[in-house]
Amino acid sequence: MASLNVASLGEYIREQRRNAQYSLRQLAEAAGVSNPYLSQIERGLRKPSAEILQQIAKALRISAETLYVQAGILEERRGEGLELRASILADPLINEQQKQALLAVYDAFLKENAVSDSTPTTDGAAIQHTHREDR
Repeated sequence: MASLNVASLGEYIREQRRNAQYSLRQLAEAAGVSNPYLSQIERGLRKPSAEILQQIAKALRISAETLYVQAGILEERRGEGLELRASILADPLINEQQKQALLAVYDAFLKENAVSDSTPTTDGAAIQHTHREDR
């Protein structure tokens, strides 16, 4: 399991909060935590529990898994597109319906690529496709 870097987690949460155009007080209220406690998390002085991270993620409209990876609670899975998903969900320029549509298209592409990883040839052999991250 990855190690927890409280300072970088706090910086990440602050960055996501600013991207979502929330004040510290607004995010604290939306996440159901106190303003001083959230400030301490952002400054790297406090290590939040998984439950608090989940509340913050919900308020920021990003996946809790993204924060768990940042906190070192989960290992990042290759090819899952966590950063892309987090960026889409945190983008203040598109609405929630548009965000969900983008994520649905992305998931459809991932499924399509997973199915086409082994494409049969006319003689019955399989062509193995390599993904960019495998190189």
